[in-house]
Amino acid sequence: MNSPQPPLWRRAIAEFLGTCLLVTVVVGSGIAAEQLSPGNIGLQLLENSTATVFGLTVLILIFGPVSGAHFNPVVSLADWILGRRSGSGLSLPEVGIYVAAQAAGAISGSVLANAMFDVGTTISTKDRLTVGHLLGEVVATAGLILLIFALVRTSRGVLAAPAVGAYIGAAYWFTSSTSFANPAVTVGRMFSDTFAGILPGSVPGFVLAQLVGAAVGIGLLLILFPTAGRSADDVVIPHRAAVDS
Repeated sequence: MNSPQPPLWRRAIAEFLGTCLLVTVVVGSGIAAEQLSPGNIGLQLLENSTATVFGLTVLILIFGPVSGAHFNPVVSLADWILGRRSGSGLSLPEVGIYVAAQAAGAISGSVLANAMFDVGTTISTKDRLTVGHLLGEVVATAGLILLIFALVRTSRGVLAAPAVGAYIGAAYWFTSSTSFANPAVTVGRMFSDTFAGILPGSVPGFVLAQLVGAAVGIGLLLILFPTAGRSADDVVIPHRAAVDS
């Protein structure tokens, strides 16, 4: 790298805020969709996915230069795994800080969305645990990991924000699970008994499927781009120290 990364505390704040606002977008737009289009599940999903596409894209652009805009424990974990091969990427302690910030941010995002719409923060009763949904999470997460690291390895990280937003938006529709693809977001969505919620009993299965998907994505990445780990410092997008740091 040509310049050091911002200090870890600053990156942790960026991961907290980014994940918080991401879950706020997902849950908040889900609540709005329920209220605006009652009884029309297809239209609700369209409204929810559209907001997520735009929201995620903007959040990556805002926070990417600080922390890389992971907003996702499997992305941070993959960054560490791949970076170990070349001495780059996050260290294991940094992964722990990132994941803690992401989890806290995700829960806070649900609480914030509930508060904005005057919906009580309660545990979700929406059961999503089926074999098809778990397979959907494997596919969605594998594709996400492959996309992010392939872009970085081929020096196209500038496209990460629109590409990741577009992929997640598409995966809302082509996966049966509506593409959670993120353990922190999955945990956060437990705290809203609304359109975007998930029953706590469904969470362990979803998280396990996401970890399997991440492993599949890493495997595919190493087959297609064997030296992908050399670019781990720039995941999701390059995060150099700012001039005022």
